[in-house]
Amino acid sequence: MWLILFVLACLALLIAQLPAFATVGLGALPVAILLGMLLGNTTRIAERATSQPTLRFCQQKLLRLGVVLLGFSLSLQQLLEAGWQVLALDLMVVVSVLCVGVYLGVRWLKMSAPLALLTSVGSAVCGASAIMAVEPVVKARERDISLAVATVVTFGSLAMFSYPLLFQYIEVDSVDYGIYIGATVHEVAQAVAAGQSIDPQALQGALVAKLARVMLLAPVVFVLGLYWQRQQGHAPSGQRALTIPWFVLGFIAAACARSVLSIPESLLLGLGYLSQAALALAMVALGLKTRWALLVNGGGKPFLLAGVLWVLLLGGGFFLVPWVLAW
Repeated sequence: MWLILFVLACLALLIAQLPAFATVGLGALPVAILLGMLLGNTTRIAERATSQPTLRFCQQKLLRLGVVLLGFSLSLQQLLEAGWQVLALDLMVVVSVLCVGVYLGVRWLKMSAPLALLTSVGSAVCGASAIMAVEPVVKARERDISLAVATVVTFGSLAMFSYPLLFQYIEVDSVDYGIYIGATVHEVAQAVAAGQSIDPQALQGALVAKLARVMLLAPVVFVLGLYWQRQQGHAPSGQRALTIPWFVLGFIAAACARSVLSIPESLLLGLGYLSQAALALAMVALGLKTRWALLVNGGGKPFLLAGVLWVLLLGGGFFLVPWVLAW
């Protein structure tokens, strides 16, 4: 089983580097879950009793390790260089999308709270990485995770093509437009692809805003942990103490280490690949256990919610960005 997982994860990482896939912003994590689903739905390998411990290890331990190592790709200096306006913009985007998404998903669309949360956090923060980071907190089902990732792939790809097209019809500074891209597009790879489609200045703005948004992943997971425990707080008071996910603290510690230590670029590059490999293994394991029928039975509610949030990001962000940057 380990060999199969390793081969599929490496294949996903390689496919994501191909020009055709890089151009459309399809990152390694969505590719990994798709490869896992293809194998899982055409074979019975994931149903073997001997496969279960390995799949659980990937979905739990390796997932958390990947999130921790993701912290080494960020630094507090990057956050400071972005400026407080960009951070304020990202914070507004994340909070508004999460609040609107959870409210509409649970109250209006009658979705389960975990599915509404995962769909919303994928749109609000950084796509599949955010979904996988929040999943241990809400203990979501495999189907819910797969559906949430599918919405990120669908609307993140749509956003990636829409933003360069919209840029042709408006008069705006390309750096500011890049910040708009980074603050509202789902995945890092999708934000990079959209920024590159315009010019280098737009790419720089997109990277700055997107990295600042990714830095919010740790506080988002922490706050959602508080929220989730309050929502599930039917247990006796002695059993309701807050459990802080250790991998969130690890994420913060990694970012701080990157900020204060002189870490060689080669080591940072290796840690980045290791993070992507660990997360890719977790996504392959998830895909192996996901059945097409479960996704079909999930209905169109997650995609409807993600579509509403995409409109909110596209339209609301367009008016919010110039207003905040003018402060």
